[in-house]
Amino acid sequence: MPRYRAVVAYDGSDFLGFQIQSKNGVERHRTVQGELIKAVNQMGKNPAERIKVVGASRTDTGVHANGQVIHFDLPFDIPGEGVRKGLNTILPRDILIKEVRQVEDDFHARFSSHNKRYYYRVSTQDYIDPFKRRYTGHFHWKLDPKRIEKALPDLIGEQDFATFAASGNQTATTIRTITKAEVDVKEDEHELVFTFEGNAFLYNQIRIMVGVLLEIGTGRRETDCIPKLIAAKNREQARYTAPAAGLYLDHISYDGSQDLK
Repeated sequence: MPRYRAVVAYDGSDFLGFQIQSKNGVERHRTVQGELIKAVNQMGKNPAERIKVVGASRTDTGVHANGQVIHFDLPFDIPGEGVRKGLNTILPRDILIKEVRQVEDDFHARFSSHNKRYYYRVSTQDYIDPFKRRYTGHFHWKLDPKRIEKALPDLIGEQDFATFAASGNQTATTIRTITKAEVDVKEDEHELVFTFEGNAFLYNQIRIMVGVLLEIGTGRRETDCIPKLIAAKNREQARYTAPAAGLYLDHISYDGSQDLK
């Protein structure tokens, strides 16, 4: 059975996260993975075994994606473009398959070596914009972006981010490597956009980091507080978690050994 890799975009507003949640084989809530499994199996035309859909990242309730990556095997060999078009005719309107290609049989969306890029949109308007409420985190307190910019480099590198992991984190280690941490001020749109790249991120890590950075921007925290927070390894030291609506999984890149066919 040929293996396919797909790049998926979705509006996470009406999903209880990416990962399917089922009991006795019955999906309990609407999830992105659940919708993808239904669509892929419909395309597979009743294969002997239920086709699995594996995602690279388990985004949370309300989190969006421009570049989620999945893989699945189909019981027939057709061009990726045909698979893309076919799935998009089946899937609901809040999920879009952006690209599909065949890959080697050992490609794994989650476990093949990769880096992830996320961005987080913060609306700085006085009141919640009804047209942004599902797609930005709202923070109306006055911010000094220069304070945030000064603090961002302290997140770069391989470090133990236990302070920035939510209580539901189940990973074996809280050590992660961040290679990029930036903020872009979009004055005309009344937004700050944070970008983070790294090998992996902990449960709610980006939303907690954004929360700390916003507090730095208001002056509630000092610009040099991040090394102290990291050294503390104590979640209670990082108080504010930014809302899920502002977070986007933007891109996942794989190393050369996992190049597409």
